[in-house]
Amino acid sequence: MIVDLSDLLKRKVIKKDIDITMEEKGFYDGSEYIAFLKPVKLKGEFNLIGDTINLNGTVTTTLELICSRCLVKFAKKVEIPIEEKLSKEENKDDDYIFIEGDVIDITEIIENNIIVSLPIKMLCNEKCKGLCPDCGVNLNDSACNCGENNIDPRLAKLKDFFSSN
Repeated sequence: MIVDLSDLLKRKVIKKDIDITMEEKGFYDGSEYIAFLKPVKLKGEFNLIGDTINLNGTVTTTLELICSRCLVKFAKKVEIPIEEKLSKEENKDDDYIFIEGDVIDITEIIENNIIVSLPIKMLCNEKCKGLCPDCGVNLNDSACNCGENNIDPRLAKLKDFFSSN
């Protein structure tokens, strides 16, 4: 999504409101695909302060994620505050995003903020039991009998030792 910042850069205005809706399907974050179940909405403003343009806003959407424990897809609503600093000067520190020309593609800014806001371990719910390590059944849906009779043969004698007491 391209946003024209020429009026800010030429100092014709010092504030530009934005209300953008992106109809993207999703993106690949380097390790997994993150799908959008609803359009991505960015509402906020660009402010010119000296030679810096500040982007302040909020991104709202619903993501389709995969649970880290049970591998089931689930929907997660997100509302992410965005605070970015933009500059035409390449010499600024790493906190600034460099602008070439009078326009900026904010798609990458939105995607990066979504990635940073996601938890390291994505769970469908806090009480997710995950998958059985032996048979692979989803323990949220049904139980399995793997744990009852699955004893390491090297430790089988210990079972008999404790049961005799």
